[in-house]
Amino acid sequence: MGRILDKISEGKALVSDGAWGTFLQSKGLQPGECPELWNLDHFNEVTDIAKSYIEAGSDMVETNSFGANRFKLEYFGLEDRVYEINKAAAEASRSAAGKDILVLGSIGPTGKFLITGEVTEEELYDAFLIQAKGLCYGGADAIIVETMTDLDEATIAVRAAKTTGLDVVCTMTFDALPDGTYRSMMGVAPSEMVEPLLEAGAYVLGSNCGNGSTGMIEIVREIRETNPTVPILIHANAGLPIYENGKTTFPETPEFMSAQVEDLLEAGAIIIGGCCGTSPEHIRAIKNKIVQ
Repeated sequence: MGRILDKISEGKALVSDGAWGTFLQSKGLQPGECPELWNLDHFNEVTDIAKSYIEAGSDMVETNSFGANRFKLEYFGLEDRVYEINKAAAEASRSAAGKDILVLGSIGPTGKFLITGEVTEEELYDAFLIQAKGLCYGGADAIIVETMTDLDEATIAVRAAKTTGLDVVCTMTFDALPDGTYRSMMGVAPSEMVEPLLEAGAYVLGSNCGNGSTGMIEIVREIRETNPTVPILIHANAGLPIYENGKTTFPETPEFMSAQVEDLLEAGAIIIGGCCGTSPEHIRAIKNKIVQ
């Protein structure tokens, strides 16, 4: 049993971290700049983001490696530095976390689609494998495969991550349909992801990004109805982004998001954090609600 499963086995709800991208921008990341290169060029600033979430009450923090696969790094001419960048990402979060806080190595989608034939299953597997190895050797406690919309890509990423020997978490992103159900961009329902991802080797499932915290409640219920025991992690956006006056904002305040915690826990979630638009203030509010 790995460290994240040890924590979960204690039976207490856990708090994860929030958004990284907007935090990097506030520290000076420029449009068109590679966020993951900051692991090498701005190591202390990346470490500081993890520290900010830990100080807010996070039991675990992710790594600045969401887009650090070779396909996305090719845009920046960095495809030969995948291992180095991912290892540094884990080292930055590990430096902030010390021994007590868990580090989840983040792996996001490649942006390539099997259905169009632009990439093969073997190419995807190899890309995720080197990323997972870098995160593992940099000190991650677990791998989180996140923001997936294609179930096939998600299962390939989980299988690759599983080879590290670390616990694997996998979350998919779902949109609300007019009939009140939820589907990923590729048409996958929350219930449909459960068995394939568990068979691939994931230990914790859930959802991230999406429409906001209230929609996550029904997603958690659907996962729980499909499997009564799988641990569920939720990283919701702070609502749908609003673009006005040249600036993107998110409508859900820390108070609003923390007000959904009780319903999320009752539905079956065990780990709650945030995604786009969330901040240490959101995480602090969630933590305060959980420890009440």
